[in-house]
Amino acid sequence: MPKVGIIFNDMKPAACEAADIWQEKLTDRGCDVHVANGLGGLLGYSSPGRPVCRTPIDSLVPPYFDKDMAFAVVLGGDGTVLSAFRQVAPAGIPLLTVNTGHMGFLTETYLNQLPTVMEQLLEGSYRVEERSMIVIKAYHADQLLWEALCLNEMVLNREPLTSMCHFEVAVGNHAPVDIAADGIIISTPTGSTAYSLSAGGPVITPGVSVTQLIPICPHSLASRGIVFPDSEPVKITAANTDPLVLVVDGNAGCYVMPEDWVVIEPSPYPAKFIRLGSPEFFRVLREKLGWGLPHIAKPTSVELP
Repeated sequence: MPKVGIIFNDMKPAACEAADIWQEKLTDRGCDVHVANGLGGLLGYSSPGRPVCRTPIDSLVPPYFDKDMAFAVVLGGDGTVLSAFRQVAPAGIPLLTVNTGHMGFLTETYLNQLPTVMEQLLEGSYRVEERSMIVIKAYHADQLLWEALCLNEMVLNREPLTSMCHFEVAVGNHAPVDIAADGIIISTPTGSTAYSLSAGGPVITPGVSVTQLIPICPHSLASRGIVFPDSEPVKITAANTDPLVLVVDGNAGCYVMPEDWVVIEPSPYPAKFIRLGSPEFFRVLREKLGWGLPHIAKPTSVELP
């Protein structure tokens, strides 16, 4: 009897309904089904008056979700997928991502494909694609204040109405560099199609073992994005008198006060995506982001006078 899991966004009626259907049908097929809410992967935000709010990464794994679980299904949009991987990555559980939201860039399939997809899962007719994650840690005086597992990106930026930020960034054993900007993005290849893309960063295919650093609205023309091996940790120290805000994957974060610093390290836990077909990253770029679409004014022939 295979042990399987379901993680869903209980704020979306379609996801709630789908979770009930999946649970019933998987149970009827003899599966040991366990259900969790996607909110369990949201870490929330600390406040300047309560900066110490560390939630250990391993503690987010839901009850009964362990290495004996064959797979789990996540029902929601991209935010739910990001949250779910924080919950299951430490347990090494592969996730089938089912879109009940809008964009669904990280999702593999849709609700209307439920019957076919369920048969594929139970027959084992799928492959597992591993994507790198990073660990974000905030420190003060060698005390670990906050940590999170990250699939997309980490953003360290100013609060509204404050002045420009000044960062000292050290990548691996290289000499530190100074960056003046509104903020800094540290992104995985998966996150290269998210905030870093909007900030001018390149698209990186998922199989490339790199991390990228993108300054947000830098003050200097010389401050441009850089891509480096994902085996190299990053340390960011802010040389500001005002507090900064650290946000991970758009839904968890903490304040970084003066003299605090942030460390970004490669995660020992990859995100395991269940893939039902052959790799289609470029097709997803085309369908979701419009990359590579033919130009409407593309000439077919030119006649010279």
